[in-house]
Formats: sequence, C-alpha cells, structure tokens
Amino acid sequence: MVSKMEEKKENASLKNAVIDWFLRFLKGAAIGMDFVLPGISGAALAVVFGLYERIVSFIANITKDFVKNVLFFIPVGIGGLLGIYLVSHPISFLQENYLTPFLWFFVGAILGTMPELWRKSGANGRKPIHIGMSIFTFILAAFVFLAMLGRTLNIEPNPIMAFFIGAAVALIVFIPGFSSSTFLVLVGLYESVIHSYKNFSENLSFLIPFALGMLIFVFPFSKGIQFLIKKTYTGFYHIILGFVLASAVLIAAIASGWQQEGPNYNYLQIGSLACAAALIAGAAFSYWMCNISKKYEES
Repeated sequence: MVSKMEEKKENASLKNAVIDWFLRFLKGAAIGMDFVLPGISGAALAVVFGLYERIVSFIANITKDFVKNVLFFIPVGIGGLLGIYLVSHPISFLQENYLTPFLWFFVGAILGTMPELWRKSGANGRKPIHIGMSIFTFILAAFVFLAMLGRTLNIEPNPIMAFFIGAAVALIVFIPGFSSSTFLVLVGLYESVIHSYKNFSENLSFLIPFALGMLIFVFPFSKGIQFLIKKTYTGFYHIILGFVLASAVLIAAIASGWQQEGPNYNYLQIGSLACAAALIAGAAFSYWMCNISKKYEES
C-alpha cells in the first residue's frame, strides 16, 4: 500500500513538473514576441506571468543559485527564442491578413491578467496614494505611447549606433508596458532588426554590437530595478500597473490604425467578430494561465 501511494505521489509530482515546464515555455514564447511585435511588452507579460522579479533577481545576481536558475529559465529561453523565430518570419503575412485580431488577442491577454496584477501590487497593503500613482502613470504613459505612434527618427544603422540602441533596449526590457519593438519603430530600426533576426549570419555587423550593448548595460539596470522592488515594492508595482494598462491602450491603438498612414481597420466588417473573439480568448487564456500558474509554478 505504501509503495503504491508513493508511486502515485511520484507520478503526480512528475505530471506537475511537466505542466510547470510547459507553462514556462508558453510564457517565454509570449515574452519573446516583445522583440518582434510593436506594442507587445515582454516585461509587462513577465510581470503578469509571475516571472518579472525572478528574471530581475537572476540577472542582478547572476552567480547566485546559477544552476538552479538556469534550469528554471531553460523553457522560458527556448519559448522566447521560438516566439521570436515564429513571429519574425511570418510577420509580413500577419500584417497583411491577421495582425489586427492577433493584436486584440494581446489586449485581452493583458486585461485578463489585471486581477492577478492588482492582487500582486497590493500584497503588502495599499493606500490611496498608491492608487493615485497607478492612475497618474497610466495617463502619462498612455499619452506618451500614443504620441509616439506614427513618429520615426530614421536613425541610420551602423555598428556604433547599434551598440547604443542595444543599451537603450537593455533598459526598456525592464520597463513593463514599454515595448522594445515599439522603440525600434520610433528610431527607425525596426525593419533592420527584424531582417537581422531572419537572416542572422548576414547581419552580424549589426547584431554583435547590438547584443554587446544589451549585455553590458543589462546588469547595472537590473541592479537598479531590484533595488526599487526591495525598497518601494508597493509603489513600484502600482506604477507597473499603470504602465501595463497603458500598454493595452497602445496595442489597441496600433490595432485600430491610430495615426498611421493608409486605411484603418474596418470593424464594421465580419472581421470585427474575429477581433471580439480574439479579445475574449486572450483574456480567458491569460486569466487561466495566471490561476493555473499558482498551482504548478515553482516557488
């Protein structure tokens, strides 16, 4: 009897481990799309998926529990790389055919995580000033995000500029709600980076300094974020809450063709049903992931 009970426990433990691994893989795939789809914030998704603090802590203290953290993030990394690869190749097709419903799916995904993010931001209690911080951050961030749409600096790509752009992206990836791909659109390097992802070996002169810029600056930036989390947890997370909500507005604006050239999406067509369905599906999926993660996610 004891051996059978132990066997059942081992089978249940193995099942939970497999589900937990697969969930981290899915989360990594979604986060990886930050580097490809304008408006999608990988940091925001990391927050709502419960990975943000662990990612920051791992990078800020790279040698602490190194093996344990590497094993934990292997599925996240595989999912992230797959997310970049899968989206960078068919993105032109998606832009022409299905990008709008796809973006509405992400709007829903963000909205579906709001209950969990609200709970997380108030884990140590909250005061009216914290709610005010969220509202102020939301208004300011939404205004800035919408003001950026349709504007491009058109920076000429070169190795030196690629290094500093990589450094800027190293900071942006830690700001929930601010998409690194949106930043690349703003500076006029989005197409260059997407082309580099698709044709890696042909664009090393751009990718190497870009990656170096990120690697050199990502460690001090992560230290700063970790300090803020430790010292001002409640305030920091309420600011994040405002940023994440603003990112939903940004994605919705992109999906609707806000301040963009060419005809906007016609929501009076049958495609509006697809967008509504995508919105609901995204909200349901992310809400489900947040709840199931509590059961299977490793502490």
